[in-house]
This record gives sequence, C-alpha cells and structure tokens, in this order.
Amino acid sequence: MKRTLVIAGAFAGLFPALCSAADLPPLNPDTDPSRVNWSDLDSKLGPRPDVHGQRYGVVLKTLTNEYWRLLADGYRKGAAKDGVTVDIQAAQGESDQMGQLSMMETMVGPQYKALLISPQTDANLQPAIDSAIAAKIPVVDVDDALVGNIAHFVGNVQRENGVRVADWFIAHDPNGGEVAIIEGQAGVFAAIQRTAGFRDTIVKSGKFKLVASVPGNWDRQQSYDAATNILQQNPKLIGFYCNNDTMALGVVEAVKAANLQGKVAVFGTDGTNDAYVSIKAGDLTGTVDSFPVLTGEIALDVAERLAAGQTIPRVVATPQALVTKDNMARYKGSEDAQRQALIQDAASAP
Repeated sequence: MKRTLVIAGAFAGLFPALCSAADLPPLNPDTDPSRVNWSDLDSKLGPRPDVHGQRYGVVLKTLTNEYWRLLADGYRKGAAKDGVTVDIQAAQGESDQMGQLSMMETMVGPQYKALLISPQTDANLQPAIDSAIAAKIPVVDVDDALVGNIAHFVGNVQRENGVRVADWFIAHDPNGGEVAIIEGQAGVFAAIQRTAGFRDTIVKSGKFKLVASVPGNWDRQQSYDAATNILQQNPKLIGFYCNNDTMALGVVEAVKAANLQGKVAVFGTDGTNDAYVSIKAGDLTGTVDSFPVLTGEIALDVAERLAAGQTIPRVVATPQALVTKDNMARYKGSEDAQRQALIQDAASAP
C-alpha cells in the first residue's frame, strides 16, 4: 500500500529537511523543546511517505562494539520493510576518527536521499556534514556523540540513562554507600550526560558517596584495569555505573576476580545481547537498554520523512529502559511484544 505524506500543523515550520548550520542554536537533545517521542511520530506527523527504491547512506562508529552492529541490524530491518537500500560503512575502531571522516566524505553525493551518521566525537565529521548540507542532502545524527549544530538528532535522553541507574541504587540501598563511575570517551556528549545524570542524582540523595569517576574509553580491558584499582582503594564500594555495556562487562570480570560478586552491583548502558546473557547468568546487575535495533528503524523512518521534504522536529527521542533479571523477560521477547511494552512505558511516563 502506498503511504501518503502528512505534515502535522503543530510542527509546521519547526525544522525543515535542510537548514544552514549557522541558523541553528547549539543542540542539547536532552532538553531541546522540539523533542518528540518516537512512539508519537505517526500520530503527530502521519504515516511515512512512499520511499520504495530509494538509497540511504549510513556511517557507523564501528562494528567492533555489539551496540553498533545491532543498530546496523535495525537499519537493515527498516530497509527491508520499506523497500529501500541502505549502504552501511563503519570505522575500524571507536577511535578511528579520520577513517570515519574519509568514509563519510565518499558518501556525500546524489546517490543518497539522506545520510545517517553516528560520529566518533562531537566534531570529527563536521567537514563532511558541511559538504552534505551544501549538497542539500539531509543528515541525521543517530545516538551517542553529538554534532552541536546538526539539524536532526535521533537517540535516547542520555542523561536519563545515568538517572535510572542512580534511582535503582537509591531504592535498593536505602542506607547509601560508596559508588563509582566508569566513563566513556572524554568529551563525547553521551558520556558526559550519562555520567552527569548518575552523579547528580546519586549525590543529591545525600546518602551516597561517589569515590571515583574515571574514563574507560568504551574499552573492556581499560575498564577492567580501572575497576581493579578502584576496588583495591575502596573496599566498601557497593556499586559501579558504566557508560556502556562493553565497559560494564570488563568491570564484572574485575569484581569476580576480587571475589566480590553479589556484593558489588554493576550496571551498564546499551542493552547488548552480551549484557542480557550476563544479567541472566547473575553477573551483570543490569543495563539501561537503548534498544539499538528499534533505534535503527526509527532513525531510518526519520531520514525517509526528511528525504520526502517532511517537516520534522529537531530531536526524536528513542526508547530506553532499566533492565535487570527481574524484568528482562518484558524487553527480550518478540519484536512486537517488545515494541508494545515500550509503547506502554511511553504512555505511562510522567
């Protein structure tokens, strides 16, 4: 069935498909007033346009981290449903900034209706983004690092990731205690916001002491080493919050090596399959699932709307949920069941 293009009056004139970077204020997706929830796209903007046969370019951070592989799966699922083609490229590692820039530069051209990017840092893809804007190609920044003058961003509320974990500690440890943070890459928006959300919430409670907040740079071994040192220096520690699951799994190994399993809680962020396996095994305490497969589908939806000239809010917020062994079945069922659970979560949110 051919889908029609509908533009909701409530968003008319907010953010056109293409906009000069000079015309845009600095972006903070966590507080942007235009933000719309992913589950409201169809009701507020109408069904997506008919995009059959179109081609879209994707530039990922890397494929060495499972989160980005799952995001790629989401792009492919969305493409199969909509009858479009996605060409996916990814940098060799999470610090291959120049390699990622080179990839995007080769993708700026008329063969693509839009580009979906997940930058390594907040600035490394800026030259290619400027070229795409000059060529009138819509660009969507998808999750993690944030390009401050980007016209469209799709991703979860990063600060909320840390807040949810802090709230868990406050509820489960009413007497408080010592906690630590393993941060992602320095200067990256997601790492800054996740860390701040946890730190500010846990400290404000008045019962917890943040004894360490150190970078793990998204790396499992670095995080293992950092956690080992923190545990040695802080024998009363009751828990870690890690900015992603890769780092959290390294911290789990450090906790086990110190014979503190069951005494020190460890939380990650992302909702990777490896994290779910570890939670089920009783090793990782939990993760804030960012549902990367669904995020890929949502981001492609946004790119398709932009390519058709539809007016879209600057920020589309994607789903997230704190997952532990107690509730993991709710979020790890069939795709339809998972989507329904997340829609229910969105409807009940304050």
